[in-house]
Amino acid sequence: MGAVAIDCTLGQAGHAREILERITPGGRLLGIDRDPTAVDAARVALAQFGPAVVLANGRFSELSSIGADKGFLTADLILFDFGLSSNQIDAPERGFSFQSEGPLDMRMDQTRGITAADIVNQYDEKTLADLIYQLGEERRARRIARAIVRARPLRSTLHLADVVERAVPRTGRLHPATKTFMALRMAVNDEPGELAKLLESGPELLRSGGRMVAISFMSSDDRQVKEKFRSLAREGRATLLTKHPLEPTEEEVARNNASRSAKLRAIEMV
Repeated sequence: MGAVAIDCTLGQAGHAREILERITPGGRLLGIDRDPTAVDAARVALAQFGPAVVLANGRFSELSSIGADKGFLTADLILFDFGLSSNQIDAPERGFSFQSEGPLDMRMDQTRGITAADIVNQYDEKTLADLIYQLGEERRARRIARAIVRARPLRSTLHLADVVERAVPRTGRLHPATKTFMALRMAVNDEPGELAKLLESGPELLRSGGRMVAISFMSSDDRQVKEKFRSLAREGRATLLTKHPLEPTEEEVARNNASRSAKLRAIEMV
């Protein structure tokens, strides 16, 4: 009761609702998402909580300024969940998935920034290969980048997926283009940079005893969170609440297959 929480990744507002049910009456929640459509949907989904909810469109790197603007100068809880919303994946016009034909967009906020089409059609082969290797952890990045450059101009999600599949045939469960699409999405939205800025500014907003909780789905994100949380613990600024990440049970995965790769880490500020 009476706690102040910040949900940095509203998505479909599921976490925000769970938090609000526990901290109201008396508590407040600031919900942020860089996708304006998610903010609009959350405004409807959370309407029953009235003034206890404040919503904002913004990026991780804008957390401090948004908090100051909305009157959230300190908090008891900061949550961020890096999973893509099914609403984003299932919308062909967003370009996140190769399950349907769509434009090579991949922007969380479609009002600003470069698109995936800009990257695949304009970056030189080496830069493109480095991006796919580093962000997508794709060992076959050079072959994929070479194929992309030769196939230009890339016109759509299915066109790109086909080019990648022809360059590196399927060898396992994952579609050959999965890691390339992931790398492009991360580059378009500068996900590593935004996460680094959130991990710097977030702890500064937490009161003593306040908690920061991160849910990651990719090893690179989890690694970044783990290193920062451990650094805060070594400095004596925080206590690790999860020495090892919490992972979903078999029952949870059965109910929600998308949770299978989720890893949760948490700290409490001293």
